[in-house]
Amino acid sequence: MRTLEDIYNRGKTQLSHLPHPELNAKILLCESASISIERFHAAPEKKVTKNQANLFFHLIKKRLQGFPLAYLTEKKEFWSLVFAVNSEVLIPRPETELVVEQAISHSPPTGTIADIGTGCGTIAVSLAKELPKIRVVATDISKKALETALLNAKTYKLDRIEFYQGNMLAPLRKLKLEDSCDIIVSNPPYVSEEEWEELSPEITEHEPKKALVAGQTGLERIEGLVNQAPAYLKSGGFLIFEFGAGQTEKVLNILGHEWIDVSSYNDFYGIPRVMVARKK
Repeated sequence: MRTLEDIYNRGKTQLSHLPHPELNAKILLCESASISIERFHAAPEKKVTKNQANLFFHLIKKRLQGFPLAYLTEKKEFWSLVFAVNSEVLIPRPETELVVEQAISHSPPTGTIADIGTGCGTIAVSLAKELPKIRVVATDISKKALETALLNAKTYKLDRIEFYQGNMLAPLRKLKLEDSCDIIVSNPPYVSEEEWEELSPEITEHEPKKALVAGQTGLERIEGLVNQAPAYLKSGGFLIFEFGAGQTEKVLNILGHEWIDVSSYNDFYGIPRVMVARKK
């Protein structure tokens, strides 16, 4: 019977042409054997069963075919929380944590925050965890995405998050939230059709295009968000959203003169990534 270390080394070799083969192999091995990375390091000589080894090499094969690691493990860490993910939702990116950070920074002690296009619920769940007295409303056009978001909310016992299906801010109208939101947050699609063609196959062949591509310019969803948000924000309320690299000036032009205290914030790589604007 083989050990954890035996099959780890074999898997690492098979993944050697991919970035970070050691980390990939270690994560897939721990997933297959249902152990933590700490336990693997503590007892690499532990024997693995045939089923565990078969599952590991099956996942290695999928990874070699380009399947994202998060979809193979069906989970992704965000804001120090672990979220269930699947091919129906965008894989959470660390730069989106900046949206959460800014929302917390601008949030009143009590009130309402609406998360538009919640996906697997990373922003909504993170905010509900950090702001227990805030009402959190989350929307998405995808029923399957909302099912995943609801699962993640239940994992952290956040039954108070309200999930609604609908396009962009349409559910807020049905909820009669006109002039009622303190903050509207969103990580909208902001990739153009042309940019989509240039992305890696790992993204274009596996992640949901509708969660990434906004249209020909990549700014269509941001334009809709900026135009619709004022109707649902309180006077002085904040719109906080993620946008793409190189889009800063275009986003500022979309915001125009209808907003005050407009600021952009850089991600971990020093790239402008999140816009904060206040309703007059």
